[in-house]
Amino acid sequence: MKTQPLTTAAYAQSMDAADPLAPFKQQFHFPQHQGQDSIYFCGNSLGLQPKSAEAAIRQELEDWRALAVEGYFKARNPWLYYHTHFTRTLSEMMGSSEAEVTVMNTLTVNLHLILQSFYRPDRQRFRILMEAGAFPSDQYALETLVRLHGFDPADAIVEAAPRAGEKLLRTEDVVALIEEQGSSLALVLMGGINYYTGQYYDIASITEAAHLVGAYAGWDLAHAAGNIPLQLHDWRADFAVWCSYKYLNGGPGAAGGLFVHERHASAPAFPRLGGWWGNDEKVRFKMEKGFVPKAGAEGWQISTAQVFNMVCLKASLEMFQQAGIGRLREKSIQLTAYLETLLKQLPLPCEIITPADPQQRGAQLSLYFPEKGREIHSRMMEQGIICDYREPGVIRLAPAPMYCSFTDVYRFYEVLQNFSA
Repeated sequence: MKTQPLTTAAYAQSMDAADPLAPFKQQFHFPQHQGQDSIYFCGNSLGLQPKSAEAAIRQELEDWRALAVEGYFKARNPWLYYHTHFTRTLSEMMGSSEAEVTVMNTLTVNLHLILQSFYRPDRQRFRILMEAGAFPSDQYALETLVRLHGFDPADAIVEAAPRAGEKLLRTEDVVALIEEQGSSLALVLMGGINYYTGQYYDIASITEAAHLVGAYAGWDLAHAAGNIPLQLHDWRADFAVWCSYKYLNGGPGAAGGLFVHERHASAPAFPRLGGWWGNDEKVRFKMEKGFVPKAGAEGWQISTAQVFNMVCLKASLEMFQQAGIGRLREKSIQLTAYLETLLKQLPLPCEIITPADPQQRGAQLSLYFPEKGREIHSRMMEQGIICDYREPGVIRLAPAPMYCSFTDVYRFYEVLQNFSA
């Protein structure tokens, strides 16, 4: 059979026809534009609503109405153990044991909590290394953390920045900076994928470098969770946090996630802030003094599972379990490469600043416009292309493989052809 040119609708349709994950697209609600689904390339900010979410919420409302407090034990999905519905799928995504992951709170709350365990500075070892231009919530968390410990952020926070004239971090430069800080370094905290450039950092190499100088290594996986398969246990990351409202489609403000490596999570004496829900279930209802943490990451839980803040995530992760993070990653590589190929056919006044190597990026391409970036973004939105803009001059495009198709990418290309005509 004759292969269709990449710049034709027929090619995109043939790729969709051969895609085993294509049916998942029908399981999501899309914003509408002129009577048809929008082109939604904004899953790196907020994932779409699973159609199964409504029934899932209704189930919990019905159990609350019918059972009240007995819902903790007798609901269709007993609330006492609600967080355990997520551990199998998340452990597969994160490359961990089920005991090393849990769902609780929200991303930055979890970051603040886990930093109480892993940032315990003294006058010799007090510095934290992070990437320059990290997402503001991480910057603010670390800035306020070091101040609470009596340090000046200008001295205590070390930033790894790209070389002059470059927009991406080189792993060897991060490692060299870690080695330079040496015994003054207490912690490395970086985003697994940079929100702005879409660069996927070498978690294994950076973690190893941190450990070699005696520092902990933690990761903000907001843009990696549900996007790229990880191997946090084997890479020996000390901890990681993530949100659930981006690629995981848990809904706005959905509960966040936590990974703690078993060498820490299995140590009851490892420092932490405790709460009733993190206490050993065998003695929890004795209501006695003396915090006895549950084994694993659950020992960092503070409060009762937020059922109505987790229910949509449960609905979404059921689809992730069916699809498999490995198959989603394979499609993501194809989808993002197709988007990149079509963009290069257009005379757009921009530069793709996301790494060209598929192994160094996820489901995102960042387009840097030296001029008129915001104006071009507005024109895209007016044409039913939902994506986002970040200063200075970057439009981020994220075709999430769970619900985006090759035809979506081709439709995007068709619209942009008019821009450059």
